[in-house]
Amino acid sequence: MNHSRSFIFIFSLLVFISCRHIDLYERSVSIRGHAWQNSDQPRFTFQIRDTLSRYQVYLVLRHTEKYNYTNIYVNLYVQAPGKNSFEKIPVPSLALANSDGWLGSGMDDIYEHRIPLGEPQTLQAGTYIFKVEQIMREDPLQHVLNVGLRLEKKR
Repeated sequence: MNHSRSFIFIFSLLVFISCRHIDLYERSVSIRGHAWQNSDQPRFTFQIRDTLSRYQVYLVLRHTEKYNYTNIYVNLYVQAPGKNSFEKIPVPSLALANSDGWLGSGMDDIYEHRIPLGEPQTLQAGTYIFKVEQIMREDPLQHVLNVGLRLEKKR
């Protein structure tokens, strides 16, 4: 009897936790043929309503174990609300591996990275459009499965 009550309590707790509102945006785009052309610049559009919170932007990248580099270079562009053009945001080299192996989480031969881009910032209300461009010497960049953007509200 105690086991069934414990199970019901844990199940109810998990349902309650999973139903909480999560303040974030995440979207990934599949890379055709697993070869990311530098001319292929995925776009991500989202709305900001809460101007008091700070937001952290992450690059989400999935690749196979055959990816040839320990890092990636990208350009990030943002079109802020009320603007007609994109502004380039400087992004340093993003580490994907070290001497111990891949830094992202892996399953079989696929690895996913969620890499913070800069520090959390407050954003103005409105629609934002981000685009990501790979600027590696290899073009197309082989063994890249998905590129995405994640936005988290920091408390």
